Amino acid sequence: MTPEILRALTDARTAGRPVVLATRLPGGEQTLLPDASAAPALNAAAERALDADASGTVTVEGTPWFLHAHNPKPRLVVVGAVHIAQALVPMAAQLGLSVTVVDPRRAFATGERFPDVTISTDWPDEALDALRPDRRTAVVTLTHDPKLDDPALDRALKSPAFYIGALGSRRTHAARLARLRELGHGEAALARIRGPVGLKIEAVTAPEIALSILAEFVALRRGAELARPGLSGRAQPTKALPEPVESAAEGA
Repeated sequence: MTPEILRALTDARTAGRPVVLATRLPGGEQTLLPDASAAPALNAAAERALDADASGTVTVEGTPWFLHAHNPKPRLVVVGAVHIAQALVPMAAQLGLSVTVVDPRRAFATGERFPDVTISTDWPDEALDALRPDRRTAVVTLTHDPKLDDPALDRALKSPAFYIGALGSRRTHAARLARLRELGHGEAALARIRGPVGLKIEAVTAPEIALSILAEFVALRRGAELARPGLSGRAQPTKALPEPVESAAEGA
């Protein structure tokens, strides 16, 4: 690996930008993809590798390439620095998620309550605009306060976020959907919201609710039957999120 390729790969990882390190076989010529100067078929193969989060050998226009996918860690944006969030955040970190807690109420969003976690005290719509949820991002709202949850859900629905969940009873969720319809969201978009969030395990305590949320996330990510309508009782599933691939950049 040349110093230029290594530097570009490191920069991409620092910026959280998904890239593929493509190595021509044989010969060892390397390039980072996607790249406007690369063959369209090679860029397409790189996009498939990123979608699948899988590395392997492909043949493009008669030439074999080894494609090493470098994806950032999945992200979880938790809106509401509440008691349930205190149980949810450390569990999510153990699952390998990069967690950000969003709450403009500075008395709740503190380092003492959420150590070693990124905290944003911006209003949720501003925070989501800055965080720019992508297809590797989950957004969960926990405040029960429309002034905080609704702006976050509005922004999440306008993004390709992989998982969107909202805490609250069915009655609360029905009222929430009505407000989001007034903001212009159609039924297909609203069906992306998992509400009430979490698998139906009759959770009561904060740790149990946190467990139900992460269990639903994992079930959806792995394409488990539990995540399907009628079994989880939630909204229709989206495309499963692939498992991250460890980067070899450090040892290159």
